[in-house]
Amino acid sequence: MENKWVIAIHGGAENQSPDDLSESRQAAYEQGLENALMAGWHILNEGGSAVDAVEAAVKSMENNPLFNAGKGGSLSKDESNEFDACIMDGKTMQAGAVAGVKRVKNPISLAKTIMQQSKHVLLCGSGAEDFAHEQELEFKADAYFKTPEKEKALKEAKKEEATYGKDTVGAVALDQQGNLAAATSTGGLVNQYQGRVGDTPIIGAGTYANNDVCAVSCTGDGEGIMRANTAHEVYALMKYKGLSLKEASQEALHLYKDRIEGDRNFIALDSQGNVEFTFETSLMFRACKRATEPVYVAIWPDEQVIWEKE
Repeated sequence: MENKWVIAIHGGAENQSPDDLSESRQAAYEQGLENALMAGWHILNEGGSAVDAVEAAVKSMENNPLFNAGKGGSLSKDESNEFDACIMDGKTMQAGAVAGVKRVKNPISLAKTIMQQSKHVLLCGSGAEDFAHEQELEFKADAYFKTPEKEKALKEAKKEEATYGKDTVGAVALDQQGNLAAATSTGGLVNQYQGRVGDTPIIGAGTYANNDVCAVSCTGDGEGIMRANTAHEVYALMKYKGLSLKEASQEALHLYKDRIEGDRNFIALDSQGNVEFTFETSLMFRACKRATEPVYVAIWPDEQVIWEKE
């Protein structure tokens, strides 16, 4: 089969109804998704790598205050922003991740730099920030990341003594050379304890890529996704049980649900260019584009993507 290079992205998954999302806000999300998608697609179209494509797509969403990553990320209990991010190269199985980092403008670029310029996989907190300074990555003042919407959300969460907001952004790609990559980035939960780390930077939990099988990026209940090892389960069900991408995605969605609570949502892409958007929330912000085929951008479950028959 001809290699069908493709990129797919998600901007998080939530439980909202169409009445909760105004037409103007929905249009803004759709435009933000398309901008991020095309940032990655142009790299693939020019023969660039899947790694560079997923970084570009996620970076675009980190720069957009609509999404819970980078600018506009959720605020922790101490009113600070803490970011987690991860990237994995399916060709080499090298990975880079960062957790609990502050003031780095684009955590996904720091994760990629860790992968390419250090012997480590995961750096946290001040150590990760020191490394970012050494690599001359861009920093921003605390005020850059904070938005009135997220400050209001923190006040409400403190009143209710709750944590919420499970959005995460991510991308998976298959390049013209047949290589897969996955990237994920998040601002965490509203009113989370400072120092809390979710599934995003954990290889095999929130992010995974292997050229032989698939690439996966998750969003949802981070604690549950970590315990279920969701991204790697999609891989394992395909590799060891021989399931298709669709079958493996559905089984991973429900695996150990009797013991592990919380919603699991993810995008997955296999080595043949097949894409699955799997979610159990009422919506997922999502988009994809295969080679020169039309752009697909969707939010609601009934907006199904119909791929060209192979």
